[in-house]
Amino acid sequence: MKKKKFQALINLLDDPDKEVFAVVEKELLKENHEIIPVLEDTWENSFDENSQERIENLIQNLQFKQTKKLLKSWLKTPEKNLLDGFLTVDRFQYPDLNLLLVFEKMEKIKKTIWLELNNSLTLLEKTTILNHFLFNINGFSINHNHIQSPQNCFLNQLLETKKGNSVSLSIFYTLIARQLELPAYFVDFPRNPLIAVVDKNLAKKVHGKNTRSEVLFYINVSNKGAIASRKEIDYHLKKNNYKNTAEFTEPKSDIAFINKLVESMLEAYRSVGFAEKELRVKELLKLFRNHP
Repeated sequence: MKKKKFQALINLLDDPDKEVFAVVEKELLKENHEIIPVLEDTWENSFDENSQERIENLIQNLQFKQTKKLLKSWLKTPEKNLLDGFLTVDRFQYPDLNLLLVFEKMEKIKKTIWLELNNSLTLLEKTTILNHFLFNINGFSINHNHIQSPQNCFLNQLLETKKGNSVSLSIFYTLIARQLELPAYFVDFPRNPLIAVVDKNLAKKVHGKNTRSEVLFYINVSNKGAIASRKEIDYHLKKNNYKNTAEFTEPKSDIAFINKLVESMLEAYRSVGFAEKELRVKELLKLFRNHP
């Protein structure tokens, strides 16, 4: 958009005529998030409450447009980075997210645990050490006091408060585990996710040559990283009349992991009555339909 036209539209933001503003809004929403600083300056210099409210809505719409664009881009990327997916979801609520601060906090946690690991340890032993540092020393846990809070869904808040929901905490656990070279993957277990530690060759040694699964064992992040065997998981599923056990025991893609996170956001915003947020999260969920 040409500078003169853009400035003319900005000047019309306080026009009392609703039809005029509708045209202005439509034109400005064709732009991307890069015009937000100009809108923020306009808001600061305005003394009209109606105009300020219009600008706030415009900024929110542009920020959501950018979040949606980033999520679309992530879904199309061949090598999907789980952390990038998590941070894209964060931008839904925190468009000005401080990425450097997030990286620094995660790196600090990873380094502390890494110093306690060595190549002579088994995957089970490494997992036990990881559990000890995350849940006992750092105190990460499910936010049982405010289980439906939307804040539980976001990585920056999880790192700040050490509280999350079963999905966000599971993704965080997986990210740290992978940074420590532990083969951790999402399992869509009923009611809350599990993390599967996977190794094809070791699985055959442990479970026999005829085993079809590459999963060594499972981690329940909702229970401070409690470790469970395949037999325990199968028993629980059969006891609760789940027939297709493979659906709930085999690893899923990272897309499925992030999809589950967005679904938890939808439930959270719905539970607290944020109807507008709920509608926007539904828009994000539509992006996952063609991605297994």
